[in-house]
Amino acid sequence: MEPTNHTNAPEFFLLGLTDDPELQPLIFYLFLSMYLVTILGNLIIILAVITDSHLHTPMYFFLSNLSFTDICISTTIIPKILLNTKEQNKSIAYIACLTQTCFVLVFAGFENCLLAAMAYDRYVAICHPLRYTVIMNPHLCGLLILLSLFLSILDALLHSLMVLQLSFCKDLEIPHFFCELAQLLKLACSDTLINNMLTYFMASIFGGIPLSGIIFSYTKIVSSILRMPSAGGKHKAFSTCGSHLSVVSLFYGTGFGVYISSSVTDSHRKLAVASVMYIVVPQMVNPFIYSLRNRDVKRPLKKLTRRKLSLR
Repeated sequence: MEPTNHTNAPEFFLLGLTDDPELQPLIFYLFLSMYLVTILGNLIIILAVITDSHLHTPMYFFLSNLSFTDICISTTIIPKILLNTKEQNKSIAYIACLTQTCFVLVFAGFENCLLAAMAYDRYVAICHPLRYTVIMNPHLCGLLILLSLFLSILDALLHSLMVLQLSFCKDLEIPHFFCELAQLLKLACSDTLINNMLTYFMASIFGGIPLSGIIFSYTKIVSSILRMPSAGGKHKAFSTCGSHLSVVSLFYGTGFGVYISSSVTDSHRKLAVASVMYIVVPQMVNPFIYSLRNRDVKRPLKKLTRRKLSLR
């Protein structure tokens, strides 16, 4: 295949989940439903945190940022899927594809850092309860958010600038439902050694360090809980971590699942389906995990529901 510069390659083609025209309406309504549930669920969480003064704590400050990030990830990916499915058009412009890749990297990296920050918050709350308000002060919480966002943007821009230097072949079909960095690199005709090295290095940094921080935090948390004398204290401590631990398990579990799937299968369709579980489902499920497992979140949600009913 002849190489071509990106200026002569105005668009890529997202092959999606299937070519079967009979399944296209099902896919459209499936993604539309998932998108609406994701937006509504996360907006409710954000609204509950804002309106209830009892939730003006570091834990829920991070949670509201997590909900905002989930909305952003879904909005970066799903509307394009809906548009292409509705119009039976698989194309996506080069600059739009690169922009989508950049935003996915930003928000995925930001969510990774947020989960680590939330684990640290739980560690301080359980292991150092008397110093919790001193350590987890608004200045530190804001600094953690800004630092996480800055590093995520820096990582995404670095990858994007490296992709801009590549030349692409004429076969610009992406066997996926969104523009993933790894898939873009596979389509390049120019040497991608540096890009791949950068990808593995940054993935180890953004994956390894936050995950190590989460594991360290929960090791200390479990150790501290086991030393508690009362069963009631143990149950209360575990319950404050249950929602976050469920979200972490879902985020990393689906991520590792996609990685393992890519190693054991050559089917791009199966890999794309598996990726739905990683890039779409967690963002939809997270609000339900926190609202169903957390009494503090249930209370303002009930108040909001009562207000709406009274207005009617």
